[in-house]
Amino acid sequence: MELLVRYGTEEQKARWLIPLLEGKARSCFAMTEPQVASSDATNIESSIREEDGFYVINGHKWWITGILDPRCQLCVFMGKTDPHAPRHQQQSMFLVPMDTPGIKIIRPLRVYGGTLWVFSGGHGEVLFEQVRVPKENIILGPGRGFEILLGRLGSGRIHHCMRLIGCSERVLALMKARAKSRVAFGKPLVEQGMVLADIALSRVEIEQARLLVLKAAHVMDVAGNKVGALDIAMIKMVAPSMASRVIDRAIQVFGAAGLSSDHPLAQFFVGVRVLRLADQMHQRSVAKMELKHRS
Repeated sequence: MELLVRYGTEEQKARWLIPLLEGKARSCFAMTEPQVASSDATNIESSIREEDGFYVINGHKWWITGILDPRCQLCVFMGKTDPHAPRHQQQSMFLVPMDTPGIKIIRPLRVYGGTLWVFSGGHGEVLFEQVRVPKENIILGPGRGFEILLGRLGSGRIHHCMRLIGCSERVLALMKARAKSRVAFGKPLVEQGMVLADIALSRVEIEQARLLVLKAAHVMDVAGNKVGALDIAMIKMVAPSMASRVIDRAIQVFGAAGLSSDHPLAQFFVGVRVLRLADQMHQRSVAKMELKHRS
């Protein structure tokens, strides 16, 4: 939705933004591809070519969050319109209605071989074969996909981190309730020194991450995503790792029950592990910005 607010034409907003805001429709973002390292978005290979007043899309995408949701009516697709242009001007983004002929969902993707519904709507592997969209469905213009991507990711990343703070708070609440109600070796877990240390450390780490997220949000609000790039990269490093540690401690307190589907901890752990895939990329970004601006 924020992509449409920031970059969409008035016609695009009228067609898609209102249904999305009202919750009558959902959307997905198709960038990641199985054949290339898509953490570097310049690697994407999906082709988009002009033909008879349309753009024709061909590509193979996967890990497309939300595309399996029956309410998903819009796909934001990123591919290459000019593979010979400068590296960061080859990509373009398009609004592709999900009922357009040529979109084929190959399969749902299961995380760690079992969990399917990690995020709303699950993840899908999708083929786009000769998918024709009108020229007016391009976002901002040809070759501006990477520009849009960078503008979109700042808010997307901080949203992830805010949700991780909330997830961690819920996990800590579950951990405390379990520690108060469970007895082992003749006394409640809440009286066991290791459990007390886990609760204390989890609270401290949540608050540290929360403050860093709030700082990043403040910088974005007053100075914009570009100025806040370092803070955004730092929270994307910190929040998933923090949440992973808090969930891991809670699973330990719950014992075997924490591994089961009777409690949400195992599913939370898998979801957070997905978000940690980008940790090294953000570490690289933080280090480069630190060396460039603070040496």
